[in-house]
Amino acid sequence: MPEANVITNNVSLKPFNTFGIDVKAKHFISVTTKKKLKEVLQLKEYPNKFILGGGSNMLLTKDVDALVIHVHLMGKEIISKDKNFALVKIQAGENWHEFTQWAIEQDLGGVENLSLIPGNVGTAPIQNIGAYGVELKDVFLSCEVIDRESMEVVEFSEEDCKFSYRDSVFKRNKNRYVITSVSLKLTTNQHQLNISYGAIEAELAKRSIDQPGIKDISRAVIAIRESKLPNPSELGNSGSFFKNPIVPNSIFNSLIKSHPNIPHYVISDKDVKIPAGWLIEQCGFKGKRYGNVGVHKKQALVLVNYGGGSGEEIWNLALTIQQTVKEKFDITIVPEVNVY
Repeated sequence: MPEANVITNNVSLKPFNTFGIDVKAKHFISVTTKKKLKEVLQLKEYPNKFILGGGSNMLLTKDVDALVIHVHLMGKEIISKDKNFALVKIQAGENWHEFTQWAIEQDLGGVENLSLIPGNVGTAPIQNIGAYGVELKDVFLSCEVIDRESMEVVEFSEEDCKFSYRDSVFKRNKNRYVITSVSLKLTTNQHQLNISYGAIEAELAKRSIDQPGIKDISRAVIAIRESKLPNPSELGNSGSFFKNPIVPNSIFNSLIKSHPNIPHYVISDKDVKIPAGWLIEQCGFKGKRYGNVGVHKKQALVLVNYGGGSGEEIWNLALTIQQTVKEKFDITIVPEVNVY
């Protein structure tokens, strides 16, 4: 591992992305303080800079001809706490899942449904991460960012972040902001449990738990995710590769005539969400291997690197899947993963 806070050259990024793609950074630095981060962002001798967090939601298809800045700011603390809520501040470099488990051990609720989502805390707002009926915005209070245009540290409220489904102001302005910490409002009493997704209810029933707590929900979510999602440390992947498409009722009503068992979630009186994994599976991709890459055998939404695969191979497979789904269903599925 390169020494912290020191710029090194020609560094493999394989350990820094969950797909395990072996591309090189022309220059690389892992920063551990906000002061150092601001200094590095202002280095004029490195005009091109590439911000790297947990590497869990990105696909690298080529070497990075830039200074790769690995944001490795660590620390988490309870800022304030009363009988109903706690304000928790987490630095951007903290692992998201490890944070959820720490919160649960402190009996803080709100993030249990988001257990085992790969990546770091600092990248969570970019995607507005979500799972099993809960999104980050549901517990989000604010985040501190460095605005690269002014080099000022700015606080963003939930409203400022403009969250939507797997989207935010940060995703729409990829190169402008660097998130340094995230503050969340978690429950301390009478936790608002969300077990609306059938998979959670079924897992709890299997465990004979009829009055679950936040730890029970977390364990159920972990079990569900582990049963169908590969561990990135064992099989390179980035979790869900595509967003679940939201389509108007007119398209859904047409589809259900030919596919009466199509799974779906009503979003509003005008729109319906359809699982992208189901669409991909119907096109015959689930479990298929193409050289060193493929589609996971248990979850068609997950593209995998079996070892030695390139980002370009994975991207070409993604494009083929996208085109096939469009031809079969007239629905365009959009990558959730950032592609470089």
